[in-house]
Amino acid sequence: MAASDNVGLPDLGHEDAPGNSALLNTDPNAEGDVKRTAQDLEAVFDVPVTVSAVLGKSAMEVSQLLKLGKGTVVELDRKVGEAIDIYVNDRLVARGEVVLVEDRLGITMTEIIKAGQG
Repeated sequence: MAASDNVGLPDLGHEDAPGNSALLNTDPNAEGDVKRTAQDLEAVFDVPVTVSAVLGKSAMEVSQLLKLGKGTVVELDRKVGEAIDIYVNDRLVARGEVVLVEDRLGITMTEIIKAGQG
């Protein structure tokens, strides 16, 4: 990660941070509590992950798949404007919307999926 890549992560040791005690798995009233910051996550900054944004899904037979060509429209199981699923390492972590940033497509996360909610 380049020095100019500043990631705005919350101060994990701050008691007012939402869900802070769940993130740290510690009792905030315990004596000897260590103040934790985003700097503590530095060891995992270079761990590669696969991020996928799924616009929708479609089921078809192999014979139909082989007939697909340039300009073919494939009907998906989602409606226009419906939230898309965002996966990290094949695990659903968020839902979002497709946005146009300059001449490229991007994703805006609108909802974070908690474990067991997806």
